[in-house]
Amino acid sequence: MRKIVIGVMGPGANPLPEDCKNAWELGKLIAQKGWVLLTGGRDEGVMDAASKGAKSAGGLVVGILPTADTRGMSEAVDIAIATAMGSARNNINVLSSDVVIACGISAGTTSEIALALVAKKKVILLNNHPESQVFFKKLSEENVFVAQTPLEAIAITSKLISTGK
Repeated sequence: MRKIVIGVMGPGANPLPEDCKNAWELGKLIAQKGWVLLTGGRDEGVMDAASKGAKSAGGLVVGILPTADTRGMSEAVDIAIATAMGSARNNINVLSSDVVIACGISAGTTSEIALALVAKKKVILLNNHPESQVFFKKLSEENVFVAQTPLEAIAITSKLISTGK
């Protein structure tokens, strides 16, 4: 049976401390559900925090790296996919995820959210940036959900997966 893959996207450079805290908790909760965590794979920011959270709960972590090798990879990544694609690998991140959770916001995260919406993927925004929430909801109200906490993000994810919507 195919595993459920949950993508956690967010700032690598200069993330807010609360985004890293939320990402760590998301990773842990994803692992506890038996889902696979997919991140950008690097050893910084939200990617690293989510990966370490999943690893703390015995989860499986896939990292889609922007580079041609594994230098700079999070120590918590189990399966590394080196792409040599730079930020073009963002499309692989979202297309490989059953649901995308955006934890925080940055230019790279914004591109991943937009790519997910173009692909009609469900996106959960876990951030305290009302302007980004309004913007993305206007783009695709039926595919964008807002969560205030990691637990709420996981509850929304569970519902989306169980209904297949």
